[in-house]
Amino acid sequence: MKILVIQNRMGIGDMVIFLPFIEAIAKNFNLPVHILVKENSKASEFLKTNKNIAEIIILDRDNKKKKGRHDGIFGSINLIKELKEYNFDKVFIFNSSLRFNLIAKFAFIKDIYQYPLFEKKNQHIIQTAQNFLYKNLNIKIDSNPSINVNEDSSKKVMSKYNILNKQKNLLLGIGGSGHTKRVPASIFIKFMEYCSNDYDCRFFLATGKKDDEQKILNEILSSKYKSRCVTLDKLNLSETLPIIKNCNISICNDSSFSHLSAAIGVPTIVLMTDTPLLYGSYSPQMYPIIPDNEEDVTHNTLGKDKINPKKIFEKFKEIIN
Repeated sequence: MKILVIQNRMGIGDMVIFLPFIEAIAKNFNLPVHILVKENSKASEFLKTNKNIAEIIILDRDNKKKKGRHDGIFGSINLIKELKEYNFDKVFIFNSSLRFNLIAKFAFIKDIYQYPLFEKKNQHIIQTAQNFLYKNLNIKIDSNPSINVNEDSSKKVMSKYNILNKQKNLLLGIGGSGHTKRVPASIFIKFMEYCSNDYDCRFFLATGKKDDEQKILNEILSSKYKSRCVTLDKLNLSETLPIIKNCNISICNDSSFSHLSAAIGVPTIVLMTDTPLLYGSYSPQMYPIIPDNEEDVTHNTLGKDKINPKKIFEKFKEIIN
Protein backbone atom coordinates (compact mmCIF):
# COMPACT_ATOMS: atom_id res chain seq x y z
CA MET A 1 0.00 0.00 0.00
CA LYS A 2 1.14 3.55 -0.78
CA ILE A 3 -0.31 6.57 0.98
CA LEU A 4 0.03 10.24 0.06
CA VAL A 5 -0.57 13.13 2.47
CA ILE A 6 -1.09 16.61 1.02
CA GLN A 7 -0.23 19.57 3.27
CA ASN A 8 -0.07 22.62 1.01
CA ARG A 9 0.23 25.43 3.55
CA MET A 10 3.29 27.64 3.31
CA GLY A 11 6.07 27.89 5.85
CA ILE A 12 7.92 25.93 8.49
CA GLY A 13 5.46 26.68 11.27
CA ASP A 14 2.50 25.07 9.53
CA MET A 15 4.66 22.08 8.59
CA VAL A 16 5.52 21.58 12.25
CA ILE A 17 1.89 21.97 13.34
CA PHE A 18 0.70 19.28 10.90
CA LEU A 19 3.49 16.84 11.73
CA PRO A 20 1.60 14.94 14.48
CA PHE A 21 -1.32 14.35 12.11
CA ILE A 22 0.92 13.10 9.31
CA GLU A 23 2.72 10.77 11.70
CA ALA A 24 -0.61 9.51 13.06
CA ILE A 25 -1.66 8.40 9.57
CA ALA A 26 1.63 6.55 9.10
CA LYS A 27 1.32 4.81 12.47
CA ASN A 28 -2.32 3.92 11.87
CA PHE A 29 -1.42 2.02 8.68
CA ASN A 30 1.96 0.88 10.02
CA LEU A 31 3.90 2.25 7.06
CA PRO A 32 5.72 5.47 6.15
CA VAL A 33 3.75 7.89 4.01
CA HIS A 34 4.68 10.17 1.14
CA ILE A 35 4.02 13.86 1.69
CA LEU A 36 3.32 16.59 -0.86
CA VAL A 37 4.49 19.92 0.58
CA LYS A 38 5.83 23.28 -0.58
CA GLU A 39 9.54 23.90 -0.70
CA ASN A 40 9.42 26.74 1.83
CA SER A 41 8.07 24.31 4.40
CA LYS A 42 11.72 23.18 4.64
CA ALA A 43 10.47 19.64 5.23
CA SER A 44 13.44 18.31 3.27
CA GLU A 45 15.78 19.81 5.88
CA PHE A 46 14.18 18.76 9.16
CA LEU A 47 12.10 15.70 8.24
CA LYS A 48 14.48 13.82 5.97
CA THR A 49 15.30 11.26 8.70
CA ASN A 50 11.74 10.92 10.01
CA LYS A 51 10.87 7.21 9.91
CA ASN A 52 7.18 7.95 9.34
CA ILE A 53 7.89 9.67 6.02
CA ALA A 54 8.84 7.63 2.95
CA GLU A 55 9.44 10.52 0.56
CA ILE A 56 9.02 14.28 0.44
CA ILE A 57 7.49 15.45 -2.84
CA ILE A 58 7.79 19.17 -3.51
CA LEU A 59 4.68 21.05 -4.61
CA ASP A 60 6.14 23.68 -6.93
CA ARG A 61 3.55 26.45 -7.02
CA ASP A 62 2.66 29.84 -5.51
CA ASN A 63 6.25 31.03 -5.61
CA LYS A 64 6.16 34.80 -6.14
CA LYS A 65 9.64 34.79 -7.66
CA LYS A 66 8.98 32.30 -10.44
CA LYS A 67 6.30 30.28 -12.18
CA GLY A 68 6.37 26.75 -10.80
CA ARG A 69 5.86 23.52 -12.67
CA HIS A 70 2.60 22.95 -10.75
CA ASP A 71 1.10 26.42 -11.27
CA GLY A 72 -2.08 26.86 -13.30
CA ILE A 73 -3.97 24.33 -15.40
CA PHE A 74 -0.88 22.91 -17.08
CA GLY A 75 0.77 22.69 -13.68
CA SER A 76 -2.12 20.59 -12.42
CA ILE A 77 -1.67 18.29 -15.41
CA ASN A 78 2.03 17.98 -14.57
CA LEU A 79 1.22 17.10 -10.97
CA ILE A 80 -1.34 14.50 -12.05
CA LYS A 81 1.27 12.84 -14.27
CA GLU A 82 3.83 12.81 -11.47
CA LEU A 83 1.45 11.36 -8.89
CA LYS A 84 0.25 8.66 -11.28
CA GLU A 85 3.74 7.21 -11.37
CA TYR A 86 3.59 6.43 -7.65
CA ASN A 87 0.37 4.37 -7.88
CA PHE A 88 -0.96 5.68 -4.59
CA ASP A 89 -3.80 3.73 -2.98
CA LYS A 90 -4.96 6.44 -0.56
CA VAL A 91 -4.59 10.17 -0.16
CA PHE A 92 -5.29 12.39 2.85
CA ILE A 93 -5.80 16.02 1.84
CA PHE A 94 -5.49 18.59 4.63
CA ASN A 95 -7.46 21.31 2.84
CA SER A 96 -10.87 21.96 1.28
CA SER A 97 -9.64 22.55 -2.26
CA LEU A 98 -11.59 21.11 -5.18
CA ARG A 99 -8.36 21.36 -7.20
CA PHE A 100 -6.56 18.75 -5.14
CA ASN A 101 -9.64 16.55 -5.08
CA LEU A 102 -9.73 16.49 -8.87
CA ILE A 103 -5.96 15.99 -9.12
CA ALA A 104 -6.23 12.96 -6.85
CA LYS A 105 -9.09 11.51 -8.92
CA PHE A 106 -7.28 12.03 -12.22
CA ALA A 107 -4.17 10.45 -10.68
CA PHE A 108 -6.34 7.34 -10.12
CA ILE A 109 -6.03 7.37 -6.35
CA LYS A 110 -8.85 5.12 -5.22
CA ASP A 111 -9.46 6.27 -1.65
CA ILE A 112 -9.62 10.04 -1.17
CA TYR A 113 -9.99 11.52 2.31
CA GLN A 114 -10.29 15.29 2.49
CA TYR A 115 -11.58 18.22 4.51
CA PRO A 116 -15.15 19.19 3.51
CA LEU A 117 -15.01 20.97 0.16
CA PHE A 118 -15.40 24.76 -0.01
CA GLU A 119 -15.18 25.25 3.79
CA LYS A 120 -11.80 26.94 4.03
CA LYS A 121 -13.10 30.13 5.65
CA ASN A 122 -12.55 30.34 9.42
CA GLN A 123 -11.13 26.81 9.69
CA HIS A 124 -9.33 26.20 12.97
CA ILE A 125 -5.91 24.92 11.91
CA ILE A 126 -5.65 22.29 14.66
CA GLN A 127 -9.22 21.34 15.53
CA THR A 128 -10.11 20.81 11.86
CA ALA A 129 -7.20 18.40 11.45
CA GLN A 130 -8.11 16.60 14.67
CA ASN A 131 -11.74 16.22 13.60
CA PHE A 132 -10.63 15.05 10.15
CA LEU A 133 -8.59 12.14 11.52
CA TYR A 134 -11.16 11.24 14.15
CA LYS A 135 -13.92 11.11 11.55
CA ASN A 136 -11.96 9.06 9.01
CA LEU A 137 -9.63 6.93 11.15
CA ASN A 138 -11.24 7.12 14.59
CA ILE A 139 -8.02 8.35 16.19
CA LYS A 140 -7.55 11.26 18.59
CA ILE A 141 -4.37 13.30 18.22
CA ASP A 142 -2.94 15.87 20.62
CA SER A 143 -1.28 18.97 19.24
CA ASN A 144 2.24 18.29 20.46
CA PRO A 145 4.73 18.09 17.54
CA SER A 146 8.06 16.39 18.17
CA ILE A 147 11.26 16.65 16.15
CA ASN A 148 14.17 14.37 16.95
CA VAL A 149 17.71 15.73 16.79
CA ASN A 150 20.61 13.31 16.39
CA GLU A 151 22.54 12.94 19.66
CA ASP A 152 25.92 12.88 17.90
CA SER A 153 25.11 16.18 16.18
CA SER A 154 24.05 17.63 19.50
CA LYS A 155 27.33 16.63 21.18
CA LYS A 156 29.40 18.00 18.29
CA VAL A 157 27.86 21.47 18.51
CA MET A 158 28.44 21.51 22.28
CA SER A 159 32.14 21.17 21.58
CA LYS A 160 32.22 23.43 18.52
CA TYR A 161 30.43 26.33 20.22
CA ASN A 162 31.81 25.68 23.70
CA ILE A 163 28.33 25.24 25.17
CA LEU A 164 28.69 24.80 28.93
CA ASN A 165 26.09 23.32 31.27
CA LYS A 166 27.02 25.80 34.00
CA GLN A 167 25.79 28.66 31.81
CA LYS A 168 22.26 29.51 30.74
CA ASN A 169 22.14 29.08 26.97
CA LEU A 170 19.29 30.98 25.35
CA LEU A 171 18.01 30.91 21.80
CA LEU A 172 16.71 34.33 20.78
CA GLY A 173 14.50 33.98 17.72
CA ILE A 174 14.76 37.61 16.64
CA GLY A 175 13.58 37.11 13.06
CA GLY A 176 10.10 36.74 11.62
CA SER A 177 8.30 36.34 8.31
CA GLY A 178 6.61 39.75 8.52
CA HIS A 179 7.63 43.11 9.94
CA THR A 180 4.66 43.18 12.34
CA LYS A 181 5.99 40.02 14.02
CA ARG A 182 9.52 41.34 14.62
CA VAL A 183 9.89 42.69 18.14
CA PRO A 184 12.35 45.63 18.20
CA ALA A 185 15.98 44.99 19.13
CA SER A 186 15.68 47.32 22.12
CA ILE A 187 13.22 44.95 23.80
CA PHE A 188 15.51 41.96 23.32
CA ILE A 189 18.49 43.97 24.60
CA LYS A 190 16.59 45.00 27.74
CA PHE A 191 15.66 41.37 28.35
CA MET A 192 19.31 40.40 27.87
CA GLU A 193 20.23 42.98 30.51
CA TYR A 194 17.80 41.49 33.02
CA CYS A 195 19.16 38.00 32.35
CA SER A 196 22.80 38.98 32.50
CA ASN A 197 22.33 40.71 35.84
CA ASP A 198 21.17 37.46 37.47
CA TYR A 199 22.67 34.67 35.37
CA ASP A 200 25.76 33.74 33.37
CA CYS A 201 24.16 33.71 29.92
CA ARG A 202 25.00 33.10 26.30
CA PHE A 203 22.64 34.15 23.55
CA PHE A 204 22.25 32.33 20.23
CA LEU A 205 20.68 34.74 17.73
CA ALA A 206 18.43 33.11 15.13
CA THR A 207 17.17 35.15 12.23
CA GLY A 208 16.83 35.24 8.47
CA LYS A 209 18.79 37.24 5.92
CA LYS A 210 16.24 39.92 5.04
CA ASP A 211 17.48 43.48 5.50
CA ASP A 212 15.00 44.26 8.29
CA GLU A 213 15.98 41.12 10.19
CA GLN A 214 19.67 41.84 9.75
CA LYS A 215 19.10 45.34 11.11
CA ILE A 216 17.71 43.88 14.35
CA LEU A 217 20.63 41.44 14.50
CA ASN A 218 23.18 44.24 14.03
CA GLU A 219 21.55 46.41 16.70
CA ILE A 220 21.90 43.58 19.20
CA LEU A 221 25.49 42.96 18.14
CA SER A 222 26.20 46.67 18.67
CA SER A 223 25.15 46.36 22.30
CA LYS A 224 27.46 45.55 25.20
CA TYR A 225 26.30 41.91 25.01
CA LYS A 226 28.03 41.20 21.70
CA SER A 227 30.68 39.00 23.35
CA ARG A 228 27.93 36.80 24.76
CA CYS A 229 26.24 36.33 21.37
CA VAL A 230 26.55 33.66 18.69
CA THR A 231 24.89 34.36 15.33
CA LEU A 232 23.10 31.58 13.47
CA ASP A 233 21.94 33.42 10.35
CA LYS A 234 24.56 31.82 8.09
CA LEU A 235 23.66 28.25 9.10
CA ASN A 236 21.11 26.02 7.40
CA LEU A 237 18.31 24.38 9.34
CA SER A 238 20.05 21.04 9.85
CA GLU A 239 23.02 22.88 11.39
CA THR A 240 20.81 25.04 13.59
CA LEU A 241 18.60 22.36 15.15
CA PRO A 242 21.36 20.71 17.26
CA ILE A 243 22.25 24.15 18.66
CA ILE A 244 18.63 24.78 19.63
CA LYS A 245 18.53 21.39 21.35
CA ASN A 246 21.45 22.48 23.55
CA CYS A 247 19.65 25.62 24.73
CA ASN A 248 17.96 25.76 28.12
CA ILE A 249 15.17 27.94 26.83
CA SER A 250 14.08 29.90 23.75
CA ILE A 251 12.60 33.37 23.48
CA CYS A 252 11.21 33.83 19.98
CA ASN A 253 8.99 35.99 17.89
CA ASP A 254 6.07 34.12 16.33
CA SER A 255 8.39 32.59 13.74
CA SER A 256 9.70 29.29 12.45
CA PHE A 257 12.17 29.15 15.34
CA SER A 258 9.40 29.18 17.95
CA HIS A 259 7.73 26.18 16.29
CA LEU A 260 10.98 24.28 15.81
CA SER A 261 12.24 24.98 19.31
CA ALA A 262 9.04 23.79 21.00
CA ALA A 263 8.97 20.67 18.80
CA ILE A 264 12.55 19.83 19.79
CA GLY A 265 11.39 19.95 23.40
CA VAL A 266 12.94 23.25 24.50
CA PRO A 267 10.68 25.48 26.66
CA THR A 268 9.79 28.35 24.34
CA ILE A 269 8.54 31.81 25.27
CA VAL A 270 6.66 33.08 22.22
CA LEU A 271 6.27 36.82 21.70
CA MET A 272 2.83 37.19 20.16
CA THR A 273 2.34 40.51 18.41
CA ASP A 274 0.11 40.17 15.38
CA THR A 275 -1.20 36.65 14.82
CA PRO A 276 -3.79 34.50 16.63
CA LEU A 277 -2.66 33.35 20.05
CA LEU A 278 -3.12 29.73 18.98
CA TYR A 279 0.15 29.86 17.01
CA GLY A 280 2.09 30.50 20.20
CA SER A 281 0.24 28.22 22.57
CA TYR A 282 -0.70 24.96 20.81
CA SER A 283 2.26 23.04 22.26
CA PRO A 284 2.80 22.32 25.99
CA GLN A 285 6.35 23.65 25.47
CA MET A 286 5.04 27.10 24.49
CA TYR A 287 4.60 30.05 26.86
CA PRO A 288 3.05 33.04 25.07
CA ILE A 289 3.66 36.67 26.02
CA ILE A 290 1.14 39.16 24.66
CA PRO A 291 1.48 42.94 24.33
CA ASP A 292 0.75 45.15 27.33
CA ASN A 293 -2.88 46.29 27.61
CA GLU A 294 -4.13 43.46 25.39
CA GLU A 295 -6.28 40.53 26.48
CA ASP A 296 -5.86 38.58 23.26
CA VAL A 297 -3.82 38.69 20.06
CA THR A 298 -4.95 38.29 16.49
CA HIS A 299 -4.23 39.68 13.04
CA ASN A 300 -3.80 43.47 13.14
CA THR A 301 -3.13 43.65 16.88
CA LEU A 302 0.13 45.36 15.85
CA GLY A 303 1.66 44.96 19.28
CA LYS A 304 5.38 44.46 18.62
CA ASP A 305 6.31 47.70 20.43
CA LYS A 306 4.22 46.78 23.47
CA ILE A 307 5.96 43.54 24.41
CA ASN A 308 7.25 44.04 27.94
CA PRO A 309 10.82 42.74 28.47
CA LYS A 310 10.22 42.55 32.23
CA LYS A 311 7.34 40.12 31.62
CA ILE A 312 9.58 38.02 29.39
CA PHE A 313 12.20 37.88 32.14
CA GLU A 314 9.67 36.97 34.83
CA LYS A 315 8.38 34.11 32.69
CA PHE A 316 11.99 33.10 31.95
CA LYS A 317 12.77 32.87 35.69
CA GLU A 318 9.59 30.93 36.34
CA ILE A 319 10.53 28.32 33.73
CA ILE A 320 14.28 28.15 34.30
CA ASN A 321 14.05 27.72 38.05
